[in-house]
Amino acid sequence: MADALISPTVGGALWAASSGAIAWCAKKVKETRDDRLVPLMGVLGAFIFTAQMVNFSLPGTGSSGHLGGGLILAILLGPHAAFLVIASVLTVQSLFFADGGLLALGCNLFNMGFLPVFIAYPLIYLPIARGGEKSYQWIAALLAAVVGLQMGALGVVLETKASGISALPFKTFLLLMQPIHLAIGVVEGMATAVIVSFVASVRPEVLAGEQGRGGPGKRLRSVCFGVLIAAILVGGILSCFASKRPDGLEWAIAKVTGHTELQGSVDQLHQGVAQVQQSTAILPDYQFKAAPPKSESAVGISAARSGTSLSGLLGGLITLAVCAMIGLTLKWRRGTA
Repeated sequence: MADALISPTVGGALWAASSGAIAWCAKKVKETRDDRLVPLMGVLGAFIFTAQMVNFSLPGTGSSGHLGGGLILAILLGPHAAFLVIASVLTVQSLFFADGGLLALGCNLFNMGFLPVFIAYPLIYLPIARGGEKSYQWIAALLAAVVGLQMGALGVVLETKASGISALPFKTFLLLMQPIHLAIGVVEGMATAVIVSFVASVRPEVLAGEQGRGGPGKRLRSVCFGVLIAAILVGGILSCFASKRPDGLEWAIAKVTGHTELQGSVDQLHQGVAQVQQSTAILPDYQFKAAPPKSESAVGISAARSGTSLSGLLGGLITLAVCAMIGLTLKWRRGTA
């Protein structure tokens, strides 16, 4: 969500709620005795950052979607560590790449983090996946992803309505947001099922329910190395070929207004937050600040791809460092408590 959708009151309330959730999750992770969470948080954070850059087209809609990653993280790390990682990913995106508003960051953490991690994962995924068979895991991943995306899309609509600063009509916006995110949820569910099934078959000890049961450290190193290589390939190469179609939210806004972005508010808080974001963003919209206007020329395409590739690699590295630092800090605090 961009700041143009969110009022200071709604933004502040969701900031407070998400900050409280971060503090609670940090406390729970600090109490965890599984030191393997630290490297896994780092490499998975880098991978989810790069994976979110790869938009896939939704045939027949003119829209695109991307993985949220919250459900995947919850399955692999457990809900508390997963929320800290997705919070790191969204914060890095907002601060350094101007992707998502700073005022709206609390809303984005709630919609893309809290709902899939603490609602879809424990209430939808776990009860079904405990059936044990691979088919149950596929069904669980698909249903949990769909429910998580539907709740997140509804959250966007309700937060926009409660803010009351945009001209988006509630009913029309809702009827556009839910179906398009249903399609995105199906794709994310299938991707989640593939990733989790692969991990379960080759390294079952990495799954959240299996962590802490021992196992050679060499296996964990191989897993982390594999995920890191995947993040480099996705961020450095695959992201350059992502769909240029508007994502689900931009598509819904465009259907109502004719434009994928809304005009920002003119109040002092919105302007001040925008100025802060402009000063912290090193590659706004995953492109060089001095990039030439977008064009279909070979030079324009090459410049755009270079900016995207650098953004994927740099963003993944920053996210890895942030997640690892969080994990190491909590481990150190646990040792000194």
